Amino acid sequence: MRHPLALLAVLYLVQGLPFGFQASALGPYLRSEGVSLTTIGLAGALATPWLLKALWAPLVDRYASARVGRRRSWILPMQVLLVLASAACAAFPLSADAPLTPLLVLILAMNLFAATMDIAVDGLAVDVLRERQLGLGNAIQVVGFKAGMLIGGGLLLWASRWIGWEGHFLAIAALVALGFVLTLTFDEPRHVSARAGEPRDEAADETPTLREVIATLARSVRAPGAAWVLLAIATYKTGESLIDPMFSAFLIDAGFAREQLGLWLGTYGMAASITGSIAGGLLASRIALPRALLVAGVLRALPLVGELVMAAHGAPSAGAVIAITLAEHLFGGALTTAMFAFMMWRVDRRVGASHYTLLAAIEVLGKTPFSLASGFVADHVGYVATFAVGVALSVLWVALVARAPLAPGRAP
Repeated sequence: MRHPLALLAVLYLVQGLPFGFQASALGPYLRSEGVSLTTIGLAGALATPWLLKALWAPLVDRYASARVGRRRSWILPMQVLLVLASAACAAFPLSADAPLTPLLVLILAMNLFAATMDIAVDGLAVDVLRERQLGLGNAIQVVGFKAGMLIGGGLLLWASRWIGWEGHFLAIAALVALGFVLTLTFDEPRHVSARAGEPRDEAADETPTLREVIATLARSVRAPGAAWVLLAIATYKTGESLIDPMFSAFLIDAGFAREQLGLWLGTYGMAASITGSIAGGLLASRIALPRALLVAGVLRALPLVGELVMAAHGAPSAGAVIAITLAEHLFGGALTTAMFAFMMWRVDRRVGASHYTLLAAIEVLGKTPFSLASGFVADHVGYVATFAVGVALSVLWVALVARAPLAPGRAP
């Protein structure tokens, strides 16, 4: 495979397979075997490698084989391990009388291998994408990962009535193996090409020492304007994260059936999110990235206001719910892609894998507390007040982006 964008699409899809299984399919499988709700809830901890991957990202930047390629040195072995772990899961059929621990350890290992591969794939994207390709490249990143989640956690779960538990995991293993073959055919560039408007940095072509990786990361967070960049990344989804987990609960309380919500939020919403991700990539390719964030942020705030209005009204119509859901997922997907492109634009390419992973970890850690607290807040102050706080946080973020120095080299 010669075209890097095509390979990136395949690699991001492959990474989404185990995460999608763990996030969407594992719970139904476990519950169908009578596993307790407490255990199912705790199974969410299997995604921990995705939260902690920044801890070992410097190793991915530091150690590599020049013969295999700086990024392929990690991508290829992680794919092999992911194939083996998937095949091993197929050999441990889920049943009420079988021990659960070995299976959960294997699923944790799958997430570990996929998260580590993600570090190297993000580094490859930083290496090969020029500035004008960042919007399209990050649209491929978001859409590819969501497609992998849909396959691993949705389509294969649906097909399990015919292929069973073993077929589910063997299909995942086969898709990862296909990614391995395509990665083998990719000729990874030995030199990092400079982005438009940037001088070529020969040091970026050399594998840095571990001390240099850490020192470069430390300098990056102390650079002029870096604090504003980190703040923008950490807070861009706080309002959305506060509202989204409670929106479906509000609709249930308003009298809608969960089957309707599965269709509207899960199917229509995901399709709109993927469309928005593509639109966000096009937007980020045509205007300056800070401005793309501003435009997408303003658009994203509008459906959140719509959700607040519905909560205040108390009895939304089906048409209003569908319209607001489509708009929220569409503009939310656009903002996500624009933000990921912005993050990649701000990365120091000498330590691209580590730096991007650090920014991605900040993005996750920034929104997670608001998502976890959403139910507590709604229980104590109600849906209207919770949604109002979420809208206020989203509007404040737009004001931050409008005034903050987010371009490289700008100081406040």
